[in-house]
Amino acid sequence: MNAPLDTAIAVDVYRQRRERVLAALRAAGGGVAIVPTAPEMLRNRDTAYPYRFDSYFHYLTGFTEPDAVLVLNAAAPHGAPESILFCRAKNVDREIWEGFHYGPEAARDAFGFDAAFAVDVIDTEMPRLLADAGTVHYRFGASADFERQLAGWIDAVRAQARAGVAAPDALLDLTPLLDDMRLVKDEHELAIMMRAAHISALAHRRAMQVCRPGIREYELEAELLYLFRKHGAQAPAYGSIVAAGANACVLHYPAGNAAARDGDLILIDAACELDGYASDITRTFPANGRFSPAQRTLYDIVLAAQQAAIDATRAGVPFEAPHDAAVRVLAQGLLDTGIIPKTRFSNVDDVIAERAYTRFYMHRTGHWLGMDVHDCGDYRERLAARDANGALPWRTLKPGMTLTVEPGLYVRAADDVPPEYWNIGIRIEDDAIVREHGCELITRGVPVAADEIEALMRADA
Repeated sequence: MNAPLDTAIAVDVYRQRRERVLAALRAAGGGVAIVPTAPEMLRNRDTAYPYRFDSYFHYLTGFTEPDAVLVLNAAAPHGAPESILFCRAKNVDREIWEGFHYGPEAARDAFGFDAAFAVDVIDTEMPRLLADAGTVHYRFGASADFERQLAGWIDAVRAQARAGVAAPDALLDLTPLLDDMRLVKDEHELAIMMRAAHISALAHRRAMQVCRPGIREYELEAELLYLFRKHGAQAPAYGSIVAAGANACVLHYPAGNAAARDGDLILIDAACELDGYASDITRTFPANGRFSPAQRTLYDIVLAAQQAAIDATRAGVPFEAPHDAAVRVLAQGLLDTGIIPKTRFSNVDDVIAERAYTRFYMHRTGHWLGMDVHDCGDYRERLAARDANGALPWRTLKPGMTLTVEPGLYVRAADDVPPEYWNIGIRIEDDAIVREHGCELITRGVPVAADEIEALMRADA
């Protein structure tokens, strides 16, 4: 039976991450951290959804099987195991049905743990590990079922009080520590994200090239999914948005069965997940390969807004800076086109102050990106002083942070909007790595300039 070929590639990376957590726990007084993976989820009756591990667990282990728990014991005596995995026992009969499983011994060796046990004995082993540990570090709120199991282990330790064993007396949330670690990507992560971005860009290019009036949204989605898998991605990073015509004004429109009409714009927000890391690309292009004058006007406004946001994305600026830059360009464009009337707002500052632009641009310009498409990490400095309005300051961008840059305009039909702009939805999204003096875009393998999009669509698929 074939075992995975790439399991040992990042052993040192995962081991170093676990050591960082252990060092942080020791600095905080010790204790035991517990990080379970995600459970399998039934689709119906006895059929499960395709399994996807928990991102926090995978970040620290690289292990992809279900029924697994990582324990990091910063209270361990000298020489005792500190990095411990619980996983499924080796079972040849089960492998006939489900395929290769490592089992504890092979998993310990392949992924660099100090010790590993069958998950079947976790209810026996965990009370032993928690005895006299002092503090339990766990992502509270992640799983009610697991928290009930954790409470049972603590109760089992309390039952040994007469024997002089002390149960944990503090429960601390592990989330902030792990979020801060995941927020700044290491070179191993960035390399994977660049490959994911490349695959997703190839898929978007393919969708542009095969698009013609009459094609249905689900056909374009099929092209995307095919290219993702053809190039080695395990899955889409999120449900693909493929929206023709007015459907593009629905922000999270799922790929449906609408046919693209001559004169429609197509908005595709879709990307792959590769080795646990997401990419995230949006492109908007004409079904017939030619932007109409009104479409081109709005498209160029959104593209200029994206460029302003990109220029504002660099180390040392607040997370909000790219959004503010994009909003100013969009608001001016809405005034210039008459979509927002100058009879009501005399200048762009008034549009922004009254938030009049939010009728046509109602989301933010970016989000963290990483193992999750909307990745973990606070957007504001949680430990800083609040301002006079009670708000925390925005987080400062640092090198290695990864985020999207995705302004848009969504103009529904309305009596007070010039009809040439009705039912036009446009979003342009790229993935950026924050660098010291700017940012690196990793998704420009698919064009964004209108002339380049039209040229690509004229080329043979």
